[in-house]
Amino acid sequence: MQPFYMQQALRFSCTQCGQCCATAGEYYVYLNDEESERIRASLQLSRGWFRRRYLWRLDDGDQVLASGPDERCIFLDAEGKCRVYAARPVQCRTYPFWPELVGSAAAWNREARRCEGINRGRVVARAVIQRALRECVEQQE
Repeated sequence: MQPFYMQQALRFSCTQCGQCCATAGEYYVYLNDEESERIRASLQLSRGWFRRRYLWRLDDGDQVLASGPDERCIFLDAEGKCRVYAARPVQCRTYPFWPELVGSAAAWNREARRCEGINRGRVVARAVIQRALRECVEQQE
């Protein structure tokens, strides 16, 4: 059986609402060392300062971005814009085209309750979705 995104055209238009950047204590942005270094360099910070201020280690050893006191990504500014947009990690660049979200209508529509850009705007080309999915898979390897 084909995944949902192959059966139905998906619409998405980012409204820059920042909801995908809200952690609410249950979501994390996972980073590999290359992504971490790219963000650190874009901010022109020392490795030690960047690591202490912006990174957390989960109990399983995974490296994630810290959350701010409001449970939003630490890189969101006061207007809700990403301060590291050009250097953002794969997880951020590929949202909402993650395997777990585009695999079924139920998952896609459940995420639409959190993201106002899902099911709005233009149809996203399947090639774009497939490229995002490849990036997600490569990131996990």
